[in-house]
Amino acid sequence: TVDVWILDVNGNWAYVSTYILVQDNVAPFCNGPAGASIAGGIENEEADYVEEVMVDLEGDVPGIPDGEMTGVGGDYQFDNLIAGANYVVTPEKNDDPLNGVTTFDIVLMSKHILGITELDSPYKLIAADINNSGSITTLDMVALRKLILFIDTEFQNNTSWRFVEADFVFPNPQDPFASTFPEAHTVNGLEGTEIADFIAVKTGDLNGSAVANIAAGSSDDRNANGDLVFGIEDQDMVAGETYTVDFNAEDFNAVLGYQFTLGFDMNAVEVVDVEGKIAGLNAENFGMNMISEGVITTSWNSSDAVSLESNETVFSVTFVATQNAKLSDVININSRYTAAEGYDNNVNKLNIGLAFNGQVVAGEFELYQNQPNPFKSETVIGFNLPEAGTATLTVYDVSGKVLRVYSSDYAQGYNEVEISRAELSGAGVLYYQLDTENDSATKKMILID
Repeated sequence: TVDVWILDVNGNWAYVSTYILVQDNVAPFCNGPAGASIAGGIENEEADYVEEVMVDLEGDVPGIPDGEMTGVGGDYQFDNLIAGANYVVTPEKNDDPLNGVTTFDIVLMSKHILGITELDSPYKLIAADINNSGSITTLDMVALRKLILFIDTEFQNNTSWRFVEADFVFPNPQDPFASTFPEAHTVNGLEGTEIADFIAVKTGDLNGSAVANIAAGSSDDRNANGDLVFGIEDQDMVAGETYTVDFNAEDFNAVLGYQFTLGFDMNAVEVVDVEGKIAGLNAENFGMNMISEGVITTSWNSSDAVSLESNETVFSVTFVATQNAKLSDVININSRYTAAEGYDNNVNKLNIGLAFNGQVVAGEFELYQNQPNPFKSETVIGFNLPEAGTATLTVYDVSGKVLRVYSSDYAQGYNEVEISRAELSGAGVLYYQLDTENDSATKKMILID
């Protein structure tokens, strides 16, 4: 530590206390002790490294290093710190709130609230506290459903991720809110190397399906094992007429919940009303804020598995036809926003489909807007195929230079490709094109630094 003095010609003076840090950066000529440091790793409860966590450092001395972003290894390190000083390490990550979040998490939350099957770790309990109130109630279910339905696009009173010091022992693991748990690491009088590890908790993810890093992918490896089909009577619609379309149960057996995006052609119909017809299905289960985009989102669940008779109406949508059209040509189920999936009592994931007059349809060829957009680290491009086959997704810049090509065999229905910033070069406006044997479509996306 040094004092820097200044004196002018009139004898006025002042000084400031600061410090000099001598670093041996070129060659190891200095044989004294290494500078103090703080380092650590960030993992989730399943021991997956969590990337793109901004780790901030604060202290009571000048020259504090800028924050560090964790990579795929989930680690960070602050070197050349002043020994004896006090520091606070705080991880932050508040992106992609829907990462790992589906209606199945609401199913698990409901079972916990009712005491049917309780969440089995303090970290899952923290993840279930959607509104950050220090408790788990039906209000958390309401808040999470609004996110799934795209009524909300972020957590209103919470962050997408929370972090708990890894070596913290909860006094009561069944109630982590009974005492304050540390979400930052404090160092008093730093000496040598301080290790500060954290457990990352993805808000809303109660089954550990969130993608922690680009290498790990989702830990929810369940493939769809069955179908949940809604039957509709197809009809010819006449411009100016009003039609109430019933979505009827086809194979609604021991279902715990479902979610999907209902798309409709805005040039052919206008939505007038949506009405639930079974217990627990009401206005709160539908997202109507994107009607101007030709989209209705829906999410429903029950704590007890529900079975319905064939042709029993689940919900109804009332349309006004704005032009002559066939009903089956103007509505479809997709995953453009809310991913299409269902869940049965055996925790199987179910495909969602429509059957017009008993004929199941997979929907038309469609390329969706990437989500999120613009994006900084990663984005997802979804598309729908009318039949299984080979599809090629090409990403190129405004000059037409090809940046990346993804080609594979895809299933009938909804598919998606995850794209990482590391796979692309440059930034700005990019284009992506999907090609199959019979169809092609192109959309624009924005990559930011």
